[in-house]
Amino acid sequence: MDRAKLSSISMPMPEATAGEAVAPGAPIDVAVLIPCRNEAATIARVVRDFQAALADARIYVYDNGSSDLTGEAAAAAGAIVRREARRGKGEVLRRMFAEVEADAYVMVDGDATYDAQSVRRMLQVLTSTGCDMVTAVRDEGAQTAAYRRGHRLGNRLFNRLLGFLFGSQPTDMFSGYRVLARRFVKSFPAASTGFEIETELTVHALQQRLPTAEIPTPYFARPPESPSKLATYRDGTRILLATFLLFKDERPLSFFSVLGVALALTGLVLGIDVVREFMRTGLVPRLPTAILASGLMILSFLAFSCGLILDSVARGRRELKRLAYLAVRAPSHDDVRDA
Repeated sequence: MDRAKLSSISMPMPEATAGEAVAPGAPIDVAVLIPCRNEAATIARVVRDFQAALADARIYVYDNGSSDLTGEAAAAAGAIVRREARRGKGEVLRRMFAEVEADAYVMVDGDATYDAQSVRRMLQVLTSTGCDMVTAVRDEGAQTAAYRRGHRLGNRLFNRLLGFLFGSQPTDMFSGYRVLARRFVKSFPAASTGFEIETELTVHALQQRLPTAEIPTPYFARPPESPSKLATYRDGTRILLATFLLFKDERPLSFFSVLGVALALTGLVLGIDVVREFMRTGLVPRLPTAILASGLMILSFLAFSCGLILDSVARGRRELKRLAYLAVRAPSHDDVRDA
């Protein structure tokens, strides 16, 4: 698949050693954001790994109503711990993006499945190329158990669906490991409440045509003592619904045109025999069918009209998002290089 459809840049994994300093070009002020719930078994390891990779970064752990000692373990490891009572990853990220100030943000899960050492290369790409989002494409290598088979298949299907609906296909839209620029974070209108937040991040970048990049990074199996919070069917249904709602909101003319064509075709199939009979005999023997076909054709025209009106509204919303994005100063490459 051509990754350039989503990414302006796609670079190979760097070779690095533990404890290596952030490469030149990294932002001055980096915040690591870790939303988590019931990750007491892994959160301390995640915090320590990112402390080793980014010695000067501030690490925030937002405890999303854990029933174990997640917050205490994170604090003991040296993280700044805050709590968000409203359940859902989207709820936590919305609060994180609002409260934390930084030049660049590292978003990562607290389950120890992502490679902390890859963050240096991701930050380097972000700062040296002016990207707004760098996504870690999960590469499980020989660890075939890292991905559940159903999740791997679902990820591929959703990537293709997003490409079909929005015209550009990501490689890993569900990756929870991303580096985001300040102007992206502070202009992102987070509306999702759960795991569909990753879909919203990807769609926002696509619709605003923001510069993005993808980098393959190692992906590890989740430790047995840290069970997944993702409910495959329930969350998959929510993500599917969120994808179509985003399609309706961002591309209403396309959405309502498809609906209008479906209604028109149904009306034609139902009404063509009625019209033929009327042309032949001058009578309408199947009045209910005729009324239904006429109603469907009227609804079809209404759908097209709604699409045209809402397309103008969506254009205005995109312009407002763009203005909010431009209102945040981009980090100067000279400032970053001097830091």
